Amino acid sequence: MLIVIGGLPGTGKTTLARLLAARIGAVHLRIDTIEQAIVRSGLAQHPVGPAGYVIGYALAEEHLQQGLTVIAESVNPLAVTRDSWKNVGSKAAVPVVEVEVVCSDPDEHRGRVTTRSIDIPDLPLLDWQQVLSRDYEPWDREHLVVDTAGQHPRESLALLLHHLDHLDGR
Repeated sequence: MLIVIGGLPGTGKTTLARLLAARIGAVHLRIDTIEQAIVRSGLAQHPVGPAGYVIGYALAEEHLQQGLTVIAESVNPLAVTRDSWKNVGSKAAVPVVEVEVVCSDPDEHRGRVTTRSIDIPDLPLLDWQQVLSRDYEPWDREHLVVDTAGQHPRESLALLLHHLDHLDGR
């Protein structure tokens, strides 16, 4: 299975993806990690454009073809990136679940953005205004939405697992 997790910075995507990967034994592909590796290589500067996503698609397909579950986590702001993830799942002949992580409380979201630390050396963090002005196209198809506002990360994980179990028919 390919689980695609997207959402604006500071919504809790990485935390949720890590918890889910540990719980279900999946590969966690984080586009921020890939993009920062490209920058560290000297081949590009931020923003790196589509390169991080293209590498992510290739890695996801390879892992899926090995029979592994993949969690692809990124902002995933555009319909074209979402379509590309779905194409990866189709090529690997696996189900694709799309998850949008949101934080519906603007004060909590702003607080997360302005106080977070980054675990990827030298990755530039966006400020609140940059998050608000970021290109982010609305999702135009059915997908899961996990609202992390007012929740402990484990509560958000439980909600996501419940949705995934429901999709599996359990």
